[in-house]
Amino acid sequence: MTDKLSREEVLHVAHLARININDAEIEKYRVQLKELLDEVDKIKDVTNYDKDMMITPVKEEIKMRPDVEKDTISFSLVRDNIPHTSGNLIEVPVMIHE
Repeated sequence: MTDKLSREEVLHVAHLARININDAEIEKYRVQLKELLDEVDKIKDVTNYDKDMMITPVKEEIKMRPDVEKDTISFSLVRDNIPHTSGNLIEVPVMIHE
């Protein structure tokens, strides 16, 4: 097997990643990307695969607290502390601009 990717393969990966690379980078990535792909291919060598394998070696029991019903604050009390409202809606400043 070869120890480098082809120039076209590296350019294809660069296109997918939406990056521009120069000739020196192409040569560098031909080797580095091949090494990366070879490491990923080692997954194929895994034996004794068990569908019940856990992602983490530590088993943690999930402890959920019980739901407890409590009184809520009325909107009229909340509205007194809000600078801008519109009916039952709270007006907030725009945080995301397109």
